[in-house]
Amino acid sequence: MIAFLRGRLHSKTPSQAIVDCGGVGYDATISVATFTSLPAEGAEARLHIYTHVREDQIALFGFAEPNEKRMFEKLLTISGIGPKLAITVLSGIDTDRLVTAIRGSDHATLTRIPGIGKKTAERVVLELKDKLDDMAVAPAIASTHYGPAGEDALSALVNLGYARPIAQRAIETAIAKDPATAHDFESLFRAAMSAIR
Repeated sequence: MIAFLRGRLHSKTPSQAIVDCGGVGYDATISVATFTSLPAEGAEARLHIYTHVREDQIALFGFAEPNEKRMFEKLLTISGIGPKLAITVLSGIDTDRLVTAIRGSDHATLTRIPGIGKKTAERVVLELKDKLDDMAVAPAIASTHYGPAGEDALSALVNLGYARPIAQRAIETAIAKDPATAHDFESLFRAAMSAIR
């Protein structure tokens, strides 16, 4: 059973990472959140791995954070949610927001996730609400955290088709590199676009 990989990142896409460990390339399905956490291709990468074994295949699912892997495993306990849908869920909402939505019985937030309908959202809340004690959640950050320029840049990136978690992380990266960009839409937008690339 493969539980962890550390090696050179051979290639990455928003849904897949190939990690070269001692000359063997391991192909792992990943979420958008993990994709944005990975280093540049050629650098050393670490992934927590869930090994999914079926009669006809062995599939690896990789996670940058142990919390995300735990949430993935919890989602798999729900009937009707397989590994592919679980990864889709984690690509559509970050783990902390997902935990908060489940704890708060926030069906509206859950049904906005691709692949999650009303009945599945109800099942997720019903089956997981009392099983999230081991899931630490970072304090909620108000959306005004970015300031007006940041909110405009976030909206522009989402309108261009970037997933919200990717856009948020790009803006945070840009502001962390140069706090002055937080007050200027154009420079923040350009810096965030560079961070995504």
